Amino acid sequence: MLYSLFRPLLFGLNPETAHCVTFNAIEKAHRLGLLPGHPFVCKPRNVMGLDFPNPVGLAAGLDKDGDHIDALAALGFGFIEIGTVTPLPQPGNPQPRLFRLPQASAIINRLGFNNHGVDKLVANVKCSDYRGILGINIGKNFDTPVARAVNDYLICLREVYAYASYVVINISSPNTFNLRQLQNAAELDHLLGMLRTEQKKLADKHGKYTPLAVKIAPDLELLQIEAIAALLMKHQIDAVIATNTTLSRVGVEALPHAREVGGLSGAPLTQRATVVIRQLHAALQGALPIIGVGGIMCAADAKEKMDAGASLVQIYTGLIYRGPDLVREAVQAVCAPEKLRVQAGDKTPL
Repeated sequence: MLYSLFRPLLFGLNPETAHCVTFNAIEKAHRLGLLPGHPFVCKPRNVMGLDFPNPVGLAAGLDKDGDHIDALAALGFGFIEIGTVTPLPQPGNPQPRLFRLPQASAIINRLGFNNHGVDKLVANVKCSDYRGILGINIGKNFDTPVARAVNDYLICLREVYAYASYVVINISSPNTFNLRQLQNAAELDHLLGMLRTEQKKLADKHGKYTPLAVKIAPDLELLQIEAIAALLMKHQIDAVIATNTTLSRVGVEALPHAREVGGLSGAPLTQRATVVIRQLHAALQGALPIIGVGGIMCAADAKEKMDAGASLVQIYTGLIYRGPDLVREAVQAVCAPEKLRVQAGDKTPL
């Protein structure tokens, strides 16, 4: 309710300025104890060998460097994903690079993996008090040729492995030149083979198994989705995240900023992301779980993605338009008729 009052003020600011202001407000609210403070809990579910207190998580992209893990976790999410992080720091694409389309409850971004590098992210994770499920999303630096992209993913995997609950291989951002080429069969087969080999070495080294997930684009044809599914099964990847942002502008063509270059997220992506989840679910036949993301703007959207075959869901743009209430509503929708409570000592029902 409070967020709905403050949103007009935030939307009056430059989007990247509003991003910083919002994070400052969340940090203050967390310190004052004004947030739930723990995950909302329904019947825990096991996915990728991990026990999730609820199936609603924060998608990567909002907290790229892991600067705000504790405060974001206090919103009630069942898990948090940070990143995308690259081996070396990089500024991302020139500003302006983030655009709201409020008439469509959408955002276009061409941020370009702006982050302070994997060493900074790891340092932030070490300083965090959060002990819940933490995903770390990794990518390649903008100036690393696609032919050598695997080297960047291997560097990041080695650095984050010990600190992540699971690691996400981001091959689907539209804002890094030629990155989506890694979704092609030959490139993906090579990449997954190298990463799985390294994962096994790291599991022996650290005495823990950290699952690998792959994040794919919504702009794929059915034959491409089926080919990706076959490779995920071949290499025994632990999960797939569907989907990233879209290059499509269907339904928003006439709106201000619609012609800006970048990935579109929010309500216009809702149905396309759900279709991809449904197609993946059919192709995978339960061989590995799907994490559904893309256009979850209300509780019904979250439930629809679960009904389409997702085991977990993630929120990003919906949080910007709806605020923290969306987390509770989504958990209630996907856990019904289970009774929702806060994970606290007394397990008090809400």
